[in-house]
Amino acid sequence: MADLMKYDEAVAKFDPVLGLEVHVELGTETKMFDAAPNAFGGDPNTFLTPVSLGLPGSLPVVNERAVEYAIRIGLALNCKIAEYCRFARKNYFYPDLTKAFQTSQYDEPIAYDGYLDVELEDGEIFRVQIERAHMEEDAGKNTHLGGADGRIHGASASLVDYNRAGVPLVEIVTRPIEGAGERAPEVAAKYVQTLRDIFRAIGVSEARMERGNVRADVNVSLRPSPESPLGTRTETKNVNSFRSIDRAVRYEIRRQAAVLASGGSVLQETRHFHEEDGSTSSGREKTDAEDYRYFPEPDLVPLRPSREWVEEIRAALPELPVARRRRLSTEWGFSDMEMRDVVNAGALDLIEQTVAGGCAPAAARKWWMGELARSAKEQEISLEELPVKVADLVELQSMVDEGKLNDKLARQVLEGVLAGEGSPSQVASARGLEVVSDEGALLAVIDEALAANPKIITDIQAGKVQAAGAAVGAVMKATRGQADAARVRELVLERAAQQG
Repeated sequence: MADLMKYDEAVAKFDPVLGLEVHVELGTETKMFDAAPNAFGGDPNTFLTPVSLGLPGSLPVVNERAVEYAIRIGLALNCKIAEYCRFARKNYFYPDLTKAFQTSQYDEPIAYDGYLDVELEDGEIFRVQIERAHMEEDAGKNTHLGGADGRIHGASASLVDYNRAGVPLVEIVTRPIEGAGERAPEVAAKYVQTLRDIFRAIGVSEARMERGNVRADVNVSLRPSPESPLGTRTETKNVNSFRSIDRAVRYEIRRQAAVLASGGSVLQETRHFHEEDGSTSSGREKTDAEDYRYFPEPDLVPLRPSREWVEEIRAALPELPVARRRRLSTEWGFSDMEMRDVVNAGALDLIEQTVAGGCAPAAARKWWMGELARSAKEQEISLEELPVKVADLVELQSMVDEGKLNDKLARQVLEGVLAGEGSPSQVASARGLEVVSDEGALLAVIDEALAANPKIITDIQAGKVQAAGAAVGAVMKATRGQADAARVRELVLERAAQQG
């Protein structure tokens, strides 16, 4: 691992500047320029047509739905939508591009000059300026055999799967992100998370980062002060989780700071991120745009999205995540801090679904942010990965509302659900956890408790109502916590009055 400066020292000595290039695979049925299926998985090299492989004589045709999705993204990111734009050839040779060029957009993107307001952990809003969002096609996937960590270095052979070649992409490029300071890693991760939420909300992509639906290239540079010219940047390629984005930025700041402090120079290059230790390593010297020899794609006509179509798409956009959070916070009566905690925990959708199932918002929040959040944290998984369904939570809270369970018993039932013992009602029945509701049985236990400690009766009769607590405790112990404590207290006071 390279020499590193302590993070606090690095951001005290240097001003970090970020740049993020986020690629999102669009959820169309077919590819960007041909009728091959746009699907995940499948046997290698089966989702193909001659266009996917760039065979001689094959001609591309633009996917209209992909263009619509690109416009949706541009509008959601407050971009201007071009009245005229065209595709270009980005020339470079690599085995995952059979044509030796990628069909992309260069100086005429479909969307440009936008911004995205990002809410940080503490509620601060940080605005990220967006330079452009352009359409392009994805490349195939290389698998390197015999090398370390699946990388090409040291590999004895490589296999290429072209199923992904031609999958429609939108690449969103920021302007230099300045002013983040020590919060640069958080800003980068939250920006990509906000984008992911928008992609899902507007229905353009499943945006599953573990499948590579969303990938980020993370550019980092350092300069002595905010007034100094921009420093030399590095680009860490294809980082595909929020945690990894945070770690990649943090590592590059520490590494570059150590290089600059020792009198060295940062090399403009691409770098690889290593999940196992959060480090980055050198890839290749960074190529400038002119080295790709961009020129207009001669086989595709320019696009001229009509203003009427653009406005139709704008009018059909669903509620965006920020507006949705504000609405739900008001409807549910959550404070700003409570809602931030919900969002940061990834619980918003789950709570909304639980409320839609008939559970009170406060109760839904209690379960997802309490017992379940603790369980997820202990297992280092997301809430969605827990073996509990929204329907289980709705049923559990219904049993509490009906008086079949108290909170203590409900927590035990939830433990059983998480352990795979069945639904809440099945767990409660199997473990014998339902509240004792037979008042005759309760009175018998109460009488035993009062007989064992008759002073409780005299104290209550003397006006010391708090003395009932001792009897309630005894009854709860005798019933293994399966009685309704409030009802037990009422019965204790009634019994004491009757004996007066």
